[in-house]
Amino acid sequence: MKTYQFWAKTSAALMVLTGIFHGLSLFVTTTPQNETERQMLDLITNYRMDAGAGFHPSYRDLFTALSSCFSLLCFLGGATIVYLIRKGTANDTMSGLLNINLVIFGICFAMMAYFTFLPPIVCTALIFVTLIVARVRLGSA
Repeated sequence: MKTYQFWAKTSAALMVLTGIFHGLSLFVTTTPQNETERQMLDLITNYRMDAGAGFHPSYRDLFTALSSCFSLLCFLGGATIVYLIRKGTANDTMSGLLNINLVIFGICFAMMAYFTFLPPIVCTALIFVTLIVARVRLGSA
């Protein structure tokens, strides 16, 4: 637990697990609990706004695209860290990669904390914290 690689791999594993966990939510159907929720879900699913240039997405379409991008971001971050560790990448390069991930997942965590609910907040917080520990363990390269 003292090497940066342990914490970087832990962070990568959390990214992949978060991507899978979040990706599963794309296949869950929401059932309304009352009339207000039924109306809201009907509008989210069926109301199509004019977004210009011939595009007419529903809010559900936009939400699905954004949601899938979060899963893909997690997969990309995790895969990149694991790949570079396996290649024996130099510490200065890993330092740069961890810094980039810290910025991206730090902003992601802040957005999740402000706009979402507990599971994605916890997942992104764990990713962010393990990235911080990995970067501190790596030291200044």
